Amino acid sequence: MVIRHRFSAPAVLAFGAFAAGAIGIASALTPEFADRSRLVRGVLPPGVPDAARVLALAFGILLIWLSLGLARRKYRAWKLAMALVIGSAVLHLLKGLDFEETTVSLMLLVALWYWRDEFVARGDPKTRWPFLQAVLGLAAIGLLFWLRSSDHVGFDERIEDALIVVAALLATRALYFWLRPFAQRARSSPEERAAAEELVRAEGHDSLCYFALRRDKSYFFSPSGRSFLAYAVISGSAIVSGDPIGERAEFVELLLEFKRVALARAWRVGIINASEELLPVYRQVGLKAWYIGDEAIVRPAAFSLDGRAIRKVRQSVTRLEKSGYRAHVVDVADVTRAQRAEIEEVSCQWRGRAQERGFSMAMDTLFACAGSVIAFAEDASGRIGGFIHLVPSPASGGYSLSTMRRRDDVPNGLMEFIIAQVLAWAKEHDVPEVSLNFAMFGRILRADDESPRHKRALRFALIKLDRFFQVERLHSFNRKFFPEWRPRYFCFERYSDLPLLAVHYGHVEGFVVLPAPWAKTTDLTVA
Repeated sequence: MVIRHRFSAPAVLAFGAFAAGAIGIASALTPEFADRSRLVRGVLPPGVPDAARVLALAFGILLIWLSLGLARRKYRAWKLAMALVIGSAVLHLLKGLDFEETTVSLMLLVALWYWRDEFVARGDPKTRWPFLQAVLGLAAIGLLFWLRSSDHVGFDERIEDALIVVAALLATRALYFWLRPFAQRARSSPEERAAAEELVRAEGHDSLCYFALRRDKSYFFSPSGRSFLAYAVISGSAIVSGDPIGERAEFVELLLEFKRVALARAWRVGIINASEELLPVYRQVGLKAWYIGDEAIVRPAAFSLDGRAIRKVRQSVTRLEKSGYRAHVVDVADVTRAQRAEIEEVSCQWRGRAQERGFSMAMDTLFACAGSVIAFAEDASGRIGGFIHLVPSPASGGYSLSTMRRRDDVPNGLMEFIIAQVLAWAKEHDVPEVSLNFAMFGRILRADDESPRHKRALRFALIKLDRFFQVERLHSFNRKFFPEWRPRYFCFERYSDLPLLAVHYGHVEGFVVLPAPWAKTTDLTVA
């Protein structure tokens, strides 16, 4: 049974809050009815109607902002919305007897109360103290203004302006902590990690399964413990790395339970690099899927350097061999201490000051990956010029490229040389497949003159942007080895989640980073 989304009560209430906020803003910015305004100003103390107008404007803006939190079913957003709606109803009366706006507010209030049980996403308890600090700061500033109005304290206009700015910052901070979704750092107990490793070894058929063992991921297990998801939480988005691993019969219930937990914590759910094989499962649990690129798969048994089509790779191999280069493919446990030091030197030189990349298709360590292999090329003097790191997909017997790095001063074609030697090694050891780099938007880049116009236009744009993202360059590198293209997808719940999920996807993979000094630099661990 496929789960289909309908308009939910929180979504309708979010629209209602947005509309009520927009009406409140418009009302605060337009003149009042003259007869009503005279009546109010004749009854209320001077300044009250004007203050009510300013507050009504602020409440309208806040209601529009809160609409997103209501759509995410946040309980704290609901509580604040209730207070704002009640306040707005009162303010509209105080500023000019605006019965129409008050009626809208009261209708929204009734609807919020009626569907109060829909708001199940509790806030992060860790934010209570920072929120309270901001509120106490606001209270202190409010006390200063009250004392000034009572002639107990005096200060000039510059101090008043500064206090207003500080109050605005504190209010923003308070709202941020009040509405922030449940935050979770990557965590897994030794028992969970051991269970995940065992499932990867026993059920790891997919080429990306080993990357679930990165240390920056949390694990979500089925009740039986026979299947799990690897994920990380980034600013309210739960980014799942690849397909579930384990007993396939449990995947539907596993995904549904994960969605339930995500809903209770106001997390968006995104599954990156999902396989085409499991798309029916994802659709069954109510997820949509977008194609994002292709994994390049080479079958060593069918690979050969013979023939005109692959002559560029063959020429690179021949040139490097004549230059004295030799490649070695060894288990990580057999790499010597001196070789490790050189490999670390190559890695540091290649990366420089750039952010370390990878989450779903790269490991965060080299020599702690049991069963992985290192292929490195030495020149005639024995100096290592480059290397690639491959991790296994144990149940299928294949390998996946994790890291590929070289020195700046090595001859062109060194990486083609190493990969060709790896494929020869894999052929000797009956390895069924080797997964090379992931090519973003490969179908678009393979568009030709017969393709639809929109695909050709997208291809043109990607090629123009290649100087920044190197998408076309990586795709062209993969094509040299005549791979099979294994499509990968990005799965998500709602189209409205896509913008933030895309940003968080780019962040977790290392493509979207904060500018220094806020960027957190991570290094590939050589251990």
